Amino acid sequence: MVLAAAAGIGGVLYAQLESADRGILPLDSSNTLEIGGIHVDVGGTDAESARYAGWRIAQRQGFKALWAKMHGVPIAQAPNLPDGALDQIVSSINVEREQIGPNRYIADLGVLFDRGRAAPFLGMDGGEAVHSVSMLLIPVTVTGGTATSVELRNAWQKAWAQFRTVQSPIDYVRVSGMGADPLLINASQAHRPGRGWWRSLLEMYGAADVLVAEVQLQRLYPGGPARGRFIARHGPDGEIVGGFTLTAANSDGIPAMMAQGAQQMDQLFGHALAAGRLTRDSSLDLPPPPVLPELPVQPKAAAPANAVTQIQVQVTGKNVIMYNFAMAHLHTLPGVQSATPQQINAGGTSYILVGYKGSIANLATELSGRGWVVEIAGTVIRIHSSSDKPPAIPPPQPVAPTAPAQPAAPATNQAAAQPPKSEQ
Repeated sequence: MVLAAAAGIGGVLYAQLESADRGILPLDSSNTLEIGGIHVDVGGTDAESARYAGWRIAQRQGFKALWAKMHGVPIAQAPNLPDGALDQIVSSINVEREQIGPNRYIADLGVLFDRGRAAPFLGMDGGEAVHSVSMLLIPVTVTGGTATSVELRNAWQKAWAQFRTVQSPIDYVRVSGMGADPLLINASQAHRPGRGWWRSLLEMYGAADVLVAEVQLQRLYPGGPARGRFIARHGPDGEIVGGFTLTAANSDGIPAMMAQGAQQMDQLFGHALAAGRLTRDSSLDLPPPPVLPELPVQPKAAAPANAVTQIQVQVTGKNVIMYNFAMAHLHTLPGVQSATPQQINAGGTSYILVGYKGSIANLATELSGRGWVVEIAGTVIRIHSSSDKPPAIPPPQPVAPTAPAQPAAPATNQAAAQPPKSEQ
């Protein structure tokens, strides 16, 4: 039982250590400009003085190299900047490799310049360079017959995490390998053809397309020389953009080889973008919805001109006289077909259902013409008198007299009208 518990604790501890060994957070280089690979070899009165002199030389050479790179000219044409100005625009010094002696300093350095402060000295006009859409980057390492991505911490993922993308035309979406990244962004995903999962993955990471940076690492023997075959791929089908080969003298040189590989692969992606080869695969778009058949539109039957509309009329009064007069008015209005009592309240509001040929507005107008105070609320007409007495009922219209019918003339018998003939 104790051994089982110890084994369980050991498994949990191993899982925690394994999880902690996954991934490196990408560096945020959005506000810096970097130039690397500056070699210095300088002497001094002591080790500190030699190192300080080497960093001064790296700042000068770094500014000239960055200015020449941004303007596309040889370094010899770049201007010199005073050390005081360089101290203001240099953000930090990145030590790639260094050897410190008693009075000598040998190192490979990188210089990071503050983008905002260095812009006036570099002649940056503020124009935006052409950038790609957001690209999800999947780093894949193939070694010993096994392909991995961010499942375990490795030199290739670390190289991309530390790669400074501020001067790259590619808008990378880099993963750290933490959380759910090992389950989603793994080596198997790079070869998965299904577009549905690719669409979900790109939407989850806020990217529009995918890039796969693959390195096939071979070692001559453990700890010995290593060779890396770098292959740049684009899209869900892994279309090859380009490739190159780098070598390392031993295992200690692999991180530097990976860092150089990330820089050269970024250049491959940049050249492919400029050539128009990094075009999003249309299969990553959602398919259009199916076209529904057009149903024949049935014309609406026009309402008959003499249709009877059921309208509720509410009569408010202090006694039943108001209700009686309202019923009398309704019965004598033209267009009213029926007036059916619904509820009679002698000292309140009575309800009458009226069948009327016409609109509610016409009925309200006719009631208002009779002297009632009328309010329309939806399909209900409320009426009441402006005084304590109901409006008078108009007298009946006189009937126009009709002309008496003329009597028909009596029919005459021609035979009888003629006098009888005399007999001979």
